[in-house]
Amino acid sequence: MGTYAIDWLELVVRWAHLIFGAAWIGTSFYFNWLNNHIREPEHKDGVGGEGVDGELWSIHGGHFYRVLKYKVAPEKLPKVLHWFKWEAYLTWITGALLLTLVYYLDSDQFLIDVAVRELSPGVAVGIGVGSLVIGWIAYDLTCRSPLGRMPGVFALLGFAAMTGVAYGLSTTFGSRAAYIHVGAMLGTMMAANVFFIIIPNQRKTVAAMVASEAPDPVWNRDAAQRSLHNNYMTLPVLFIMVSNHYPFTYGHEWNWAVLAALSLIGGGTRHWFNLRGRGVSNVWLLPAAAAGMIALAYVSKPKSYADYRPVAFEEVRTIVGERCVTCHSASPTNAGYKAAPQGVKFDTPQQIATMAPRINSVVVVARTMPLANMTQMTDEEREIIAAWIAQGANINAVAAEPSP
Repeated sequence: MGTYAIDWLELVVRWAHLIFGAAWIGTSFYFNWLNNHIREPEHKDGVGGEGVDGELWSIHGGHFYRVLKYKVAPEKLPKVLHWFKWEAYLTWITGALLLTLVYYLDSDQFLIDVAVRELSPGVAVGIGVGSLVIGWIAYDLTCRSPLGRMPGVFALLGFAAMTGVAYGLSTTFGSRAAYIHVGAMLGTMMAANVFFIIIPNQRKTVAAMVASEAPDPVWNRDAAQRSLHNNYMTLPVLFIMVSNHYPFTYGHEWNWAVLAALSLIGGGTRHWFNLRGRGVSNVWLLPAAAAGMIALAYVSKPKSYADYRPVAFEEVRTIVGERCVTCHSASPTNAGYKAAPQGVKFDTPQQIATMAPRINSVVVVARTMPLANMTQMTDEEREIIAAWIAQGANINAVAAEPSP
């Protein structure tokens, strides 16, 4: 299949992934919001029968809605019962397809970074898939253990485990691939929670009611636990989905620690909203998350190249000509491209200067360009480009005169 067809296939799959993901996350947020805002019924008017645990009134689109929550289940099933599962399944399926299209079918370019570790494509893909499978198994077994009934300890262990996986993957794959695989692992846990725990337990409840038997409260308890876990994993996964736009995160020397810090901030923010929904006041958690973002931005700032020796533009142009113009040109010499990727061209000094911020992001900070470093750009060349950009990206810059 040609490159053009692959690009369109990737576009369709990515778009579908976003659509299904928005539907899944939307329903997840909504039902957790419901659980947090359910209150004891104001009037015992008999609506809903026995076993009502709480109610919620809301208004939307000019209509009033009343939601009843049961401790276990109503006395009899309604004629129509809505299930929420395909959003989760299709989000995971399209995510797995996208992971395959972008990282596994082209592993030499996007998955493997020889500067991090030399791997064969088969081994790299095996590690990637294995991280998803082993991650789910370890998480599920921990949930079923006594630790699963200790929320605080479980959360600390889960955060430590995620941080460890992020570190391990960052020393195995390219930085972008490492981030994406952490997100894919968390997303796999979330989807598997729906497939293996939440929906089967709901089916058991329905089957028991059809058989005129009392549902086991443990089924609802376990499903609620996994749903809550999904709620807390959502914000870290959402960040990872957009992280490719921010090379200063995944491209940082301590990228795994940056990801851990952002995940902790996201989890803390989610916890604040959950507490607020239950009517629990917490005045420090959200400001602490905001302060954490500011502190993270400060401690992870890149080093300054402004004090390096003055760099002549001709040095930069030579490096760009040797390492970048093979692809980024009006007439690429790289056989894989008929046009400059994303329309980025470096044929003239003005084009190079205009794209200086983007060059800094992907060449200096993230080090993801040249792609798979196929043109063998050296660390010294990256530092020369960084210094030129820090000194103003001036196309008229000349080298300093040697000292007498």
